[in-house]
Amino acid sequence: MIIAVIGNSDPPPHIYALAEEVGREMARRGVTPVCGGLTGVMEAVCKGAKSGGGTTIGILPGGSPDTANAHVDIPIATNMGYARNVAVVSTGRAVIAVGGAFGTLSEIAYALSYGIPVIALHSWPLTVRGDGIPVGDEYTIADDPVDAVNKAIHAAENRTEATQTVAFSVPIAGGI
Repeated sequence: MIIAVIGNSDPPPHIYALAEEVGREMARRGVTPVCGGLTGVMEAVCKGAKSGGGTTIGILPGGSPDTANAHVDIPIATNMGYARNVAVVSTGRAVIAVGGAFGTLSEIAYALSYGIPVIALHSWPLTVRGDGIPVGDEYTIADDPVDAVNKAIHAAENRTEATQTVAFSVPIAGGI
């Protein structure tokens, strides 16, 4: 099983440590992380997975596989810049967001738009259209790295449909 892990490239030390533990737990459970392949949370999850004997995938923004962090086993060069965020989240059966900046927020939005469940660990607090209405079952808060991996595996195993491209302008049930 492949699960995407997303987060900022320059996290504070406690977020880096959480991401590293997520990677370690994923490897322990036989789950392969896919990420953006660079620094910060991406490096930490790969480092953790490798320390646990796992395999890692990095989907890179540039055209050279040599730009991947040292812990990426399978670097995929895209020459797509931030547009590669769609490929990162679409590759996973679920997404774990650890911390995050605006790039992470875009990945969360893509995942939710495509029906991919997101597990948030110290990440963005979200509501539907900023109106206070909870996002729903597809956006779950995790308490710690083990909880995040458990919830991501559960969500991935319970997905019944393939990822779908959903127009951003589709109205939410019940209107605005």
